[in-house]
Formats: sequence, C-alpha cells, structure tokens
Amino acid sequence: MTKTVQKRTLKTRAKLLDAARQVVEEMGYPGLRTEEVVKRAGTAKGTFFAHFPDKDGLLDHLIGADMDGILDQMQAKTPPQTVQDLIDSLMPLVRYMGSERAVFDVIIRRSGAAAIEDIGPIAVTFERQFTLFSEWMRTPRFRQDVAPELLAEGVQAFVVQAIALNFCALHNTLDLPDRLGPYLEAWLTPGPPT
Repeated sequence: MTKTVQKRTLKTRAKLLDAARQVVEEMGYPGLRTEEVVKRAGTAKGTFFAHFPDKDGLLDHLIGADMDGILDQMQAKTPPQTVQDLIDSLMPLVRYMGSERAVFDVIIRRSGAAAIEDIGPIAVTFERQFTLFSEWMRTPRFRQDVAPELLAEGVQAFVVQAIALNFCALHNTLDLPDRLGPYLEAWLTPGPPT
C-alpha cells in the first residue's frame, strides 16, 4: 500500500512540474500562476500545496533542475586553465541565472537555507557549484597562495555580483563576461612575488 501511495505521489508531483514547465515555456517565469499549473495538471489547489509550500517552492524545483543540467554539462568539460577559460565555462550558468529578473530573484532567495530541512534544489546546486569551482581552482594557473575553497567562494560571489549589477539601471552597461572578467582576473591571477 505504501509503495502505491508513493508512486501516486511522485506521479502527481511530476504532473505538477510538467504543467509548470508548460506554463513557463508559454508565459515565462513571471507568468507562472499556481491556478494555471493545477488546472493543466488536473489537480486541486490543495494538492499543489501538499507538494510545494508555495510558488517559490515550485520554482525552486524547476530552476534547480535547470541549474543541475547546466552543472552536469560544465562538469563534463575540460577544467578551465585560464581566467578566460573560466569565464567561458561559467557563461552557460551565468546566462541562465541572469536570464530573467524573476529567475535571479528566486535563486537568491533559495540559494541558502536557514535550517537543514529547508535545503532545496537551488541550494544543492550552489553546493555543487562550490565543489566544482574548488576543483577548478586547483590548477597552478590560478592563485596558489589562497585555498581553492576560498577562491571558489569568491567566484560564486563575483558571479552573483555581476548578475545583480546587470539588473541595475545604473550599472547595466557591460555585458556579463565583460563585467565578470575584471573581478575574476583580480581575484584569481597570481600577483608579482613580494
């Protein structure tokens, strides 16, 4: 009996996620409404809230899955050896995260969790990014006087900063790679010996 209930629960969640993807494809993330999702999934609104605490919870799953797919592709490629390689490697993720203000806003709200039980798909992708970037930072072409983990945290921070400035009317004059490049160059390039 439990397996049947679990199977039905997973099937219902999949229907809700598929319906949400359809709505996003047609209307974009800002056009996503729970009423439309439940209508297309053929479920009740209460069923939606049994699976997701709110619309952000649903978006956490959709956006997290997209980010996971991008990270899979990034991980399959040769690790970057230069700052320019790194920028090129980061751009699919950066472009996705900065594709729409609605996407970026959810990513920022869901990238961390106040409690273990609140960790969702987007927060998990940030941990994946950190792990991947830490591995990438081990190349001798990048600074060796700072731990790779700290370098990775800096890369994450500069990515978020570059995207945030891209949405700011006062600072959106540079394309994302041009905005990100000087940050990463200053952060990752070894300085002259002292």
